[in-house]
Amino acid sequence: MNQHLRQIQNALTTTLLSLGAATLGFLSGCSTPPPEVIKPPAPLPVAKVPEIVKVPAGPTSLARTSREYRKDAAGHLYGMQAHRIYKGRMPPMLEAVGVLNVDIDKKGAVKAVHWMRAPKHVPQVMAEIERMVKAAAPYPVPQHLSQVTYTDTWLWHKSGKFQLDTLTEGQD
Repeated sequence: MNQHLRQIQNALTTTLLSLGAATLGFLSGCSTPPPEVIKPPAPLPVAKVPEIVKVPAGPTSLARTSREYRKDAAGHLYGMQAHRIYKGRMPPMLEAVGVLNVDIDKKGAVKAVHWMRAPKHVPQVMAEIERMVKAAAPYPVPQHLSQVTYTDTWLWHKSGKFQLDTLTEGQD
């Protein structure tokens, strides 16, 4: 009888395994198909990049003399201190008139300032002018000069506004 029981068990096991396989086969037919794989587009050809030429980051000056550079420097200062520029003709009496030399290196940095005619009666004005000149750096890079010393005359009004002789609107 033991043997007969084993045969029934084997038959039952075989039947259950067949039924399970059939069920799995049926269910696999019911699943959704896998998503379609989209191939990325072919990479675009890479263009050759020309050799990088270093260009100064700030403004440049094409001046060939310190006198020509003076105009570029004055324009730069006026741009940096637009709110401090005296509009119109200067009055006959000014608080200070000073003549200043400014040394600019090949990168537009201020290397030194030297008074040729210092308004010593108003040291606070001298200090303010020097501060403005240094704060305005970098100046236009003197492209055709390895360095430059330019000279300008400062016309200082008692209001704290000024004009440079290079760009002055005149004086009454």
